[in-house]
Amino acid sequence: MIEISALRQEDRSRWEVLARGYKTFYGDTVSAEGYEETWRRLLREEDVFGLGARLDGELVGIAHYLFHPVVWLQDSCYLQDLFVDEAARGHGVARALIERVADVAKERGVSRLYWHTKQDNARARVLYDKVARFKGFIRYDYPMVGAPPR
Repeated sequence: MIEISALRQEDRSRWEVLARGYKTFYGDTVSAEGYEETWRRLLREEDVFGLGARLDGELVGIAHYLFHPVVWLQDSCYLQDLFVDEAARGHGVARALIERVADVAKERGVSRLYWHTKQDNARARVLYDKVARFKGFIRYDYPMVGAPPR
């Protein structure tokens, strides 16, 4: 059985293993201070939120999400990070995390839940195509020269 709950203080070390796996998958580098600051923000539950998925008591998946206003709709929920340990994939962990974020978003009354993934993330997209609609958007990132490193 999969248990989904807010991240807990005792999840810190395992969370970082999963967070590093996520960042590695996407080719991002984060400093040790960046992981520490993100962890503190997630535990504060003010502007960003985190969920953990457990199988047999072990943290095997994480989801990070946030709420934000949009011009043409009510607030939206952005599922920014979703990662499941390779050994736990195929057991419904990612779906359970997505569904819990959706429940939280519904409780908050937002009009949209969305996320991004790499075009070639075929394994994840099989699930995403079952639980959501691909609307054909492509994301561009403008290089913010001089932005503080993360």
